[in-house]
Amino acid sequence: MSKPDIHLVDAEHEIERQFRLVMRRLAGGVCVITAGQGEDITGMTVTSLTSLSAAPPRLLVSINRLASSFTAIARHRAFGVNILGSDQQALAERFSNGRLKGHERFEGIAWTCGSSGVPLLERSLAMVECQVEEIIERHSHGIIVGRLASMELSHRLSGLTYWNGQYVQIDHEADLDLLAEVSIPLAHVR
Repeated sequence: MSKPDIHLVDAEHEIERQFRLVMRRLAGGVCVITAGQGEDITGMTVTSLTSLSAAPPRLLVSINRLASSFTAIARHRAFGVNILGSDQQALAERFSNGRLKGHERFEGIAWTCGSSGVPLLERSLAMVECQVEEIIERHSHGIIVGRLASMELSHRLSGLTYWNGQYVQIDHEADLDLLAEVSIPLAHVR
């Protein structure tokens, strides 16, 4: 058994740095959280989205309280979840670009307004509109509990994940073909 690459030390900033390294090993689906109404819209790329329950349908997203998206969500009590496909890495990068602010992030891309007025990104694998049920503030972040108001599902099956500091594309057909090449029986999968 090999020695681990990481060991904890007492310095708080070092522990935080190492914790970030540990969490980078957990792959996460890539989503853009959108918020606001009218000209006052914003959005951000996240991997911190998860299902809370299916009955009733609720989800959780964790957002830094200093982010403009957090402020818009808290003010309007609604937000959009846009699950990105494997061909939408440019959108993920756009909505994590600190030089672009608010409405600038939406310029030149296809989006529509949900029933609550939140922007939803067209061509996403799934678009979900949520009403805020609760915001739990802990440390630097707010954990937002969303009650599903509407959802739209694409027929595409290719997703975008973030793992170890980079985007990884998951393409259902290509990945099945790759597995077939290494002789794994897949008749039951297709």
